[in-house]
Amino acid sequence: MNSEILKFWYKITNNKSKYLEVKHAKREQKKRATLNPEVLKTLKQFKDNINSKTEINLSHSGHLGDLIYALPIIKELSKTKTCNLIVKVNQPYNGQYFKHPSGNIMISERSFNMLLPLLKEQSYLNSVIVYTNQTIDVDLDFFRALPISNQFHSFRWYYHLVGKQADMTLPYLDVKPHKTIKDKIVIVRTFRARNVFIDYSFLKHYDNLLFLGTKDEYEDLKQSVPNLEFYDVKDFLELAQIIKSCKFYLSNQTFAYAIAEGLKVPRLLEAYPDYPVMFPTTTNGADFYFQEHFEAYFKTMYNA
Repeated sequence: MNSEILKFWYKITNNKSKYLEVKHAKREQKKRATLNPEVLKTLKQFKDNINSKTEINLSHSGHLGDLIYALPIIKELSKTKTCNLIVKVNQPYNGQYFKHPSGNIMISERSFNMLLPLLKEQSYLNSVIVYTNQTIDVDLDFFRALPISNQFHSFRWYYHLVGKQADMTLPYLDVKPHKTIKDKIVIVRTFRARNVFIDYSFLKHYDNLLFLGTKDEYEDLKQSVPNLEFYDVKDFLELAQIIKSCKFYLSNQTFAYAIAEGLKVPRLLEAYPDYPVMFPTTTNGADFYFQEHFEAYFKTMYNA
């Protein structure tokens, strides 16, 4: 009998267990239908390229944080392969972000130029270049096409493209400490991905606070934290060097947090209730959803 008729019958006869059983089977059938054979074909091609080649080209078009979170799997692949990262700049983003510095572009040329010095420091990247129709062996953007929710740990998006796992507790960025800016409490808070339950104003009772986001973000936070200092980094390598040298790092879910996570410095993450795709993976970090926990974690790290 047709599943819809059965479901209707069990519903009007108040047979809840049978109704739920048919409903569950229908949901599973619908979900299986979303797995397009072309997706499986593409994943198999990625695997074949990795297995058959000694040097592989991996592409990514951003956003910046998404690209940084792809680095652990590239580092894992580099144990047996020569890995080239090819960045597609100026790719449009079809969604909308609130006050995103790049607007509707995922990685602008300016952002790429600021990111390049940091990527060039990573020994496991054989080369980092802009996409100009090179052959691509693994398209790291393809995680967006998978018929699964991407509301899970961002690192792992890429594991399911290549069928390999990386150790998330290990650093995936390597930089030297900043020569002059050291032992600061480094703060970044973007306009996006803010936790509405969180208030930073208690930080006015602490010193040594250095903000490394945009000037607009700084001016916004300075209204509630008047003792906040600002530093305008020349590029994202310098951003990473300052984070490497900090006493500890604090931010919401943003690109700069991906750097702090990659360096495994002591860090606090303002967790984002609507899209919680990142959390600290080592014991020297913590994430928080609520104010009381935020203030307690901050005090502990400040006094450490």
